Amino acid sequence: MGIFEPFRAIGYITAGVPFSVQRLGTETFVTVSIGKAWQTYNCSKLTLVFVGPQMPKRIRALATYRDFTFAAVGNVVAVFKRAHQVATWSRHVEKVNLLLLFGEHIYSVDIKGSVFIWAFKGVEENWAPVGSISLDDNYGPSCIMHPDTYLNKVIIGSEKGMLQLWNISTKKKLYDFKGWGSSVQCCVSSSALDVVAVGCADGKIHIHNVRYDEELVTFTHSSRGAVTALSFCTDGQPFLASGGSSGIISVWNLEKRRLQSVIRDAHDGPIASLHFLANEPVLMSSAADNSIKMWIFDTSDGEGRLLRFRSGHSAPPLCIRFYKNGRHILSAGQDRAFRLFSTIQDQQCRELSQRHVSKRAKKFKVKEEEIKLKPVISFDCAEIRERDWCNVVTCHMDTPYAYVWRLQNFVLGEHILSPCPGQPTPVKACAISICGNFAILGTEGGWIERFNLQSGLSRGSYIDISVSNGCAHEGAVVSIACDSTNSHLISAGYHGDIKVWDFKGHELKSRWEIGCSVVKFVYHRGNGLLATVADDMVIRLFDIIAVRIVRRFVGHTDRITDLCFSEDGKWLLSTSMDGSLRIWDVILARQIDAMHVDVPITALSLSPNMDTLATSHADHNGIYLWLNQMMFSGSCNVDFYGSGKEILSVQMPAVSTSKGIEDEETPDLDDKDLFANKAASTYFHKQIPNLITLSLLPKSQWQSLVHLDMIKVRNKPVEPPKKPEKAPFFLPAIPSLQGEVSFKPNAFAAVEENMNSERSQLVHDKHKPALSSQFFQLLYSCSETKTFEPLTEYLKSLSPSALDLELRILQITDEDLENNDHTEEIHSIDLILDYFTHELSRSNNFEFIQAMIRLFLMIHGETVRCQPTLLDKAGKLLEVQNSIWQRLDRMFQGARCMVTFLSNSQL
Repeated sequence: MGIFEPFRAIGYITAGVPFSVQRLGTETFVTVSIGKAWQTYNCSKLTLVFVGPQMPKRIRALATYRDFTFAAVGNVVAVFKRAHQVATWSRHVEKVNLLLLFGEHIYSVDIKGSVFIWAFKGVEENWAPVGSISLDDNYGPSCIMHPDTYLNKVIIGSEKGMLQLWNISTKKKLYDFKGWGSSVQCCVSSSALDVVAVGCADGKIHIHNVRYDEELVTFTHSSRGAVTALSFCTDGQPFLASGGSSGIISVWNLEKRRLQSVIRDAHDGPIASLHFLANEPVLMSSAADNSIKMWIFDTSDGEGRLLRFRSGHSAPPLCIRFYKNGRHILSAGQDRAFRLFSTIQDQQCRELSQRHVSKRAKKFKVKEEEIKLKPVISFDCAEIRERDWCNVVTCHMDTPYAYVWRLQNFVLGEHILSPCPGQPTPVKACAISICGNFAILGTEGGWIERFNLQSGLSRGSYIDISVSNGCAHEGAVVSIACDSTNSHLISAGYHGDIKVWDFKGHELKSRWEIGCSVVKFVYHRGNGLLATVADDMVIRLFDIIAVRIVRRFVGHTDRITDLCFSEDGKWLLSTSMDGSLRIWDVILARQIDAMHVDVPITALSLSPNMDTLATSHADHNGIYLWLNQMMFSGSCNVDFYGSGKEILSVQMPAVSTSKGIEDEETPDLDDKDLFANKAASTYFHKQIPNLITLSLLPKSQWQSLVHLDMIKVRNKPVEPPKKPEKAPFFLPAIPSLQGEVSFKPNAFAAVEENMNSERSQLVHDKHKPALSSQFFQLLYSCSETKTFEPLTEYLKSLSPSALDLELRILQITDEDLENNDHTEEIHSIDLILDYFTHELSRSNNFEFIQAMIRLFLMIHGETVRCQPTLLDKAGKLLEVQNSIWQRLDRMFQGARCMVTFLSNSQL
């Protein structure tokens, strides 16, 4: 089970898979891949509007049409309508690499050259392809496109530099283009008739006339690398945008046949897609650097400027920490970016500014990476001074300075802290005092110095006279911490010496040796305990007041990467390169839980209210969130959730909390079997002890059951329907004695009358509804298996009026009682009472079941009273109902007493 369960991953924007753009009404939407899931953005502001379910493998290609999304995963194509999987196309033997939406069909191409044609209209019924094409052996398809105005024809590019024109309708190859001797990477159609653009691996762009197989013009990228994406402008300007593997976007003028402009360092990785929005001078681009950007060409010189963008870390994070009571996470990555992520709203995620990096890079003609600060290796923050001055300090790799940040404005601060200017060495550790006024820095040379954050001035250094180099430690300072009253400063050196200093007087008060090299430590200001990590993979806890070791935790088998205390100081969490995360109980001095993930955790942070755990992993650009189950349950027993000394294997959190298919890569199953397991997957539901669980239905849905009689009276028409004064001229009428308009019966009226008579016969027949209604079929099947979850889900999907109709079908009249013709109805009512008793005993869907019981008794209360068997079942239901309400009443009384006690204590 485990204390922490996977929740979701944040910080993923896009992966290196071409996106799919479609226009719905007046809005344009782009669907991008983020590894094993996909998500959709609104192009007007690049806001996230939809996240797809988790796939079993990485998505290789995407296509969209209205509510349908087609994702190539392995050798199958998964079809989703919104977030629900409606079909799985699995005729391919090899991996599907390309998808093309063409008319009313989807064309899927695998790496071996097999092309299948699928009809997506009526996809719920059509599981087989409507046609297929086999390319030549070793052709190696690399791209597929449809030339405009060419009926039923597609062009397929090859890795060997060739092009082929195929007629999809006749399944015949029409023409072989001579090619250019270099691998074709991309191919797009222009607005000009018969003209396409072909991008090759040698960096050349060929504007080609496919009707006459003639070359019109050739452009060459100045930078090395392949042409990976192309797009023609559609707003009347003769522009062609091209993207390469170096991350540069080039814009070419087709009329002047020359380079128009260059967007250098548009992305940090190979560009995956380019797309000009329809009739707009806006170019959208995506790359493997986890970003999607929009460029607008509205200047007089034709240069493109950044309009809007969404981005995340393009390299794995190194340090993470919760901020603002757990609503935000500060993250520093290997991509030299310092970011703020929101755990609630994805639109609030942003990168902290480093003072006009793009302008300075353009001015000095260098890459932005060379202008940015080096990767952050350690940082600390203080929320108390956020509105006053800079409240974050960062240490950077191989940098003898520390930088401060103002989170109020999300910018780099004005001060640069330089400890020991006479002998500068890289800063390795930093800390901010609890008051937020001071920053303490430790260097690789063993120097410790205190600075004022408001002015950036030095406020003295900490020197141990017994040290030969005249510094605080013999070796590098690995960690620094301050206590809760600004009385003590704790520092640790690489050689294993830990020292406690007087914060204001700078004197050394105590020291002790661990006996091996210290990697890092964390200090809990509430309980005064110091947890250290050494090279021997042993976690030691020290009491800095008593200056002695109080706990030793052993269990990790590889280098420990990070550790942190819980806010109350009772737990210590540690991670290691062996892939394990262990939770230690500080009071009981034992391990209470451990879990193992496939990818080692490099950093972790526990939120102040202890409900969420954030982790970063090796070679993963996102931040993964885990939920503390104990915070959302009524049980405080750790042993109920913790695994003790056992290590549980846990799947990492997914980007989407909903899973469309089973998220397990079973080696014994192929991709088709993985998707087929969707129907067999079950949802594990754990009932919280001694509490009730609500149905999460809208309040109006279950309240309408309680007041359904009032709603019917209120919705009753005030006036009777009026008769038409005169019949329309095209309806044949016949005279009547009453002077009213009568119409001649026709065939349609006769058919409708027959249907109405059959429907009324079904209603009056007491045996057929029980066999035909889905409600009664589920009732009988669930009663046999004693599992009523399918019946409950079906009832929750019904409207209040439909549920009322299902219950009223069983209503017994006085005539039925006289004729003794009610056996089937009595048995069904008996099963419904058993269903209510079972659901009440489980305390699930509490408010919905209560509303259904009230509606049931209003309809069948007299029948239950007259039948002895039903009366016994109603008595059992009453006992269960009373026990639940008594338990809830005791809990409410305890809560009221606690509130009264707290209010009196405050007075």
